[in-house]
Amino acid sequence: MVVLRKLYTYHEFEQIIHLPENEDRLLELINGEIVETMPKLTHGLVAGRIQGEIYIYLKQNPIGEVVIEVDHKLVEDNENMLRPDVSFISRARLQEVDPDENVPFMPDLAVEVKSPSNYYTGQEGLREKAAYYLAHGSKLVWLVDTDKKQVEVHVAGQPTRTITIDATLDGGDVLPGFTLSLTELFK
Repeated sequence: MVVLRKLYTYHEFEQIIHLPENEDRLLELINGEIVETMPKLTHGLVAGRIQGEIYIYLKQNPIGEVVIEVDHKLVEDNENMLRPDVSFISRARLQEVDPDENVPFMPDLAVEVKSPSNYYTGQEGLREKAAYYLAHGSKLVWLVDTDKKQVEVHVAGQPTRTITIDATLDGGDVLPGFTLSLTELFK
């Protein structure tokens, strides 16, 4: 027996997410599928710590903005609207953004925190998202695994690196001089 999944266009997705019963749900459109994430406390704590540390860094280095759960959608892509857990957007690129609309490009840094809620927040699904981010303009992607207490670092054109609990994550060329101890992140 073959099970067919319904695929949606961005236009259909927009209609669905604006229904009253969906106003409090976290929905993304990934390869035409509507995916809901249901983050738990650990997910929120880790995403919040990353956002907070980047925010502190940006106060001393005002090179852009860090945001949580913001929609990114390429104009020409009718099958995807992604919402990274944390996004960093450089100051120069912010000029292209209407603050009341989807960001029309992928962030300079996309951070995804693994969550147990569905396939796309599992490690393989996150790797698919990382590949999409990098293929469409992101320079750096961090995939955070709260179970294994490690971070996969994806940089365009470079092999993936895995940073473990006893190491320090850095911002590379995107956030020069930024560091974050994984011991501190996962405390």
